Amino acid sequence: MTQKKHKRHIITAALPYANGAAHIGHLAGVYIPADIYARYLRLKGEDVMFVSGSDEHGVPVTIRAEKEGVTVQQVVDKYDQVIRDSFKEFGFTFDVYSRTSRQIHHETSQEFFLKLHAEGKLQKKVSQQFFDPTAQRFLADRLIIGTCPKCGNDNAYGDQCENCGSTLSPDELIDPRSTLSNAALEKKETEHWYIPLDQYEDWLKDWILDSHKDDWKTNVYGQCKSWLDSGLHPRAVTRDLDWGIQVPLPNSEGKVMYVWFDAPIGYISATKEYFKEKAPDGSLDEEWKKYWQSEDSKLVHFIGKDNIVFHCIMFPSMLKAHGEYVLPENVPANEFMNLEDEKISTSRNWAVWLHEYLREFEGKQDVLRYALTADAPETSDSNFTWEGFQKRNNNELADNLGNFVRRPVALTHKYYGGVVPPLNDNLTEDDQALIDALAAYPKKIGKAIEEYKFREALAQVMDLSRMGNQYLQKTSPWLLYKEDKEKHAQRIETILHLSLQVAANLALLCEPFLPFTAEKLRNMLNRPAWNPNCMTWQAMGGIDIINAGQTIEKAIVLFEKIEDKTVKEQLDKLAATKQANAADQKEAATTEATLEPIKDEIVFDDFTKLDIRVATIVEAKKVKKADRLLELTLDTGVDTRTVLSGIAQHFKPEDIVGKQVCLLANLAPRKMKGIESQGMVLMAEDSEGNLKFVSPTDAVNNGSTVR
Repeated sequence: MTQKKHKRHIITAALPYANGAAHIGHLAGVYIPADIYARYLRLKGEDVMFVSGSDEHGVPVTIRAEKEGVTVQQVVDKYDQVIRDSFKEFGFTFDVYSRTSRQIHHETSQEFFLKLHAEGKLQKKVSQQFFDPTAQRFLADRLIIGTCPKCGNDNAYGDQCENCGSTLSPDELIDPRSTLSNAALEKKETEHWYIPLDQYEDWLKDWILDSHKDDWKTNVYGQCKSWLDSGLHPRAVTRDLDWGIQVPLPNSEGKVMYVWFDAPIGYISATKEYFKEKAPDGSLDEEWKKYWQSEDSKLVHFIGKDNIVFHCIMFPSMLKAHGEYVLPENVPANEFMNLEDEKISTSRNWAVWLHEYLREFEGKQDVLRYALTADAPETSDSNFTWEGFQKRNNNELADNLGNFVRRPVALTHKYYGGVVPPLNDNLTEDDQALIDALAAYPKKIGKAIEEYKFREALAQVMDLSRMGNQYLQKTSPWLLYKEDKEKHAQRIETILHLSLQVAANLALLCEPFLPFTAEKLRNMLNRPAWNPNCMTWQAMGGIDIINAGQTIEKAIVLFEKIEDKTVKEQLDKLAATKQANAADQKEAATTEATLEPIKDEIVFDDFTKLDIRVATIVEAKKVKKADRLLELTLDTGVDTRTVLSGIAQHFKPEDIVGKQVCLLANLAPRKMKGIESQGMVLMAEDSEGNLKFVSPTDAVNNGSTVR
């Protein structure tokens, strides 16, 4: 696909929920690749707007507030500051990092909503939505939990499964229940506004499946294709909640915008905020439009795979409906990063938290940036281990990059008092090979970055350092100096001059990946700042980056070795977390094993509404991709019907065929896993969590009524 020349670039990094600190999964999946890309474009002299901010309207923030016993505002204030401070210390170069609680975001989101509403591009309709009868409230998707229909995870949320990454809706969950009360859910009528995604289906197919088939990552393209092939349906853009951006219409009390409607608009409002803060007099208030409403702007979203649908289908449909915005040119979503072979989990505290890392590994931002980029989950899920982290630092950063830079700098001080020696004539084949290879690296690294292959780009940087080491080792100027420094004077000067040129090139080429190291290296070479007006990425690869006759500073250690005891401390920390989780699970299991209290009393008329019949199981089999479900065929004496029961972990199908059971026969049918369940088999659960059938003690006729 022909690359279009753009005047400016908008780079967005997914808005993290302000319900907890940032961890390595966030960094590897979104923020490090986005920062690499932004830094690279700036080094090319491009006009870049790099935006992100805290998402403060997601239901996870309300869950965190309830867990901590504080207000939602206190939660978002606390974690916005934690994330903001750690991102700054880690070196992310956002032009603006905003908050969705700010007035400018509320106003921008409401203006966006009102335009779509005024133009008839939103549908208002009544629907049945899940209601918690105990908590007496409608539930947002994140407050609904159940069994994932894709992977069988028993703790999937109503909007996505964090085990397999699938985007879900509450109706797809098996046995959905409330996270607030653990109650079984009811369906009640409520009125909401919807964006008719089905009306944009043909356009999306053309825009994604045809126009971006060759340049979008296969995981992104594949997930979009799966959604489009299954057919799109209207998606609600409002919710019944008391936290969020209010719907700006009459008679809409208690209605707020769905977080996935307002969150991506946060990229736009953050850009507005940037120019308002830059010029408080209002003279730049319209500048944001050059980025968001100009055809020569390139919009790129950096996200994790769990956000693909929202950024590739929903947000583009919103932008298309609005009609005045540029569309994303690429959405290079990454897969997930695991920790020590287990899925990162914030609820289980199974993570490496950024703010803790910064305290425990002071001054080692680049080591983590390097390790997470080298093992980035670009094409499949990857795994972070502390031993791997140690090897990356010791073998690659310290022994390769750090070792190469130190040697020519130290030798220049030893032989020439820190003055860069000249490049003399009579270059050897080794010299010319180094010069030719060096010239190719900026283009190779830049190409990989522009194709969002950051692992490959970083590998090229390290390959250049490795080439410098090999050149030094082969030419061995220290041996020439020892043998006859006068005889080999010009040769030694040339070798060290070329080696310093490689180091000077590395100082810029590693800046997108290792910015703190790049700064240290520039200072060592007495080049405290690179001026993009005279030294851009395109000018790299030459042997005129550093001048003969200039002085350089003494060599410093760029990367200290990480000791085994440091790794053990981190592994012990994770082991303690695992032990605490096991204790919590045991306590929870003990709590759950206690008998439930007697429910509120009912009157006889309530009981007479239940039609409970004796039936015989004539066939039983497991339901595919549902670990808990058995499909039972029952002879009720009146008919033969199918009932799904969540007892697969307690009974083998062959052991229960022929057993008489009690069936709630007049329960409304309900589909699960594409199978209609016509009733419910009654079970008893003891204090240990064991299930037993409620059955007649003696055989009776099928269809007999239980009174």
